[in-house]
Amino acid sequence: MKRSRLNLFKVTSMSISVLGIIMILATVALFAYIGITSLSSSISSDVGSSSAYDQLSVLKSNYNALDGQFNSVKINVDNSNNKNAKNAFITAKLELVKANSTISDVDSALASGQSKSEVQNRINAAQTQLSAAQASLSNVRGML
Repeated sequence: MKRSRLNLFKVTSMSISVLGIIMILATVALFAYIGITSLSSSISSDVGSSSAYDQLSVLKSNYNALDGQFNSVKINVDNSNNKNAKNAFITAKLELVKANSTISDVDSALASGQSKSEVQNRINAAQTQLSAAQASLSNVRGML
């Protein structure tokens, strides 16, 4: 009888020890999984923001080129006595200022770490605004 109690105690102690080790291993595996998941999501978001930074640099480049075109057209508008062309140029310049503002919005969204969809929405808005400024400039050139 004493031997069977001793064997039962040994088996119970061994079972509890094995279950404890399994619980510790499961906890370590869970924390490792959470760490790896958060690391991989931060890496993938960095890759996505890298693409957004590339798009931002293209937007800035397009803006600078368009601004240069505006400066050359401004000389022609100032030399002409066409009041309609001057009013259209002012409207077109306003569109260019709006484009610069939307590009700044993209830059601030990237700097503040906003979601990829929000950054993409702002990039699309900036591209649309640049296109509107280009169309306004073309309209002014048509009046000269």
